[in-house]
Amino acid sequence: MKIMAVCGSGLGSSFMMEMNIKKVLKNIDVTADVDHSDLGSVTPDLADVFVMAKDIAYSANLPEDKVIIVNNIIDLKEIEQKMREYFDK
Repeated sequence: MKIMAVCGSGLGSSFMMEMNIKKVLKNIDVTADVDHSDLGSVTPDLADVFVMAKDIAYSANLPEDKVIIVNNIIDLKEIEQKMREYFDK
């Protein structure tokens, strides 16, 4: 499985989100490759799941079932909750 953290510019905030996703994955026992990118570079075939903030999620041209939307990209509890919900589907 491949998870992509996405932000508007693909630099600091997506990298920070990538690190947070890796921490969360350990807590929820999910194994995945995690990377980060900017919104303009993502295509549906780059990953199985895309994690992004709500301010850019509606600009993404990605299938809704492949997107996890978070309100706060540095809130580990929220990221964990949203990822648990996604993987429990």
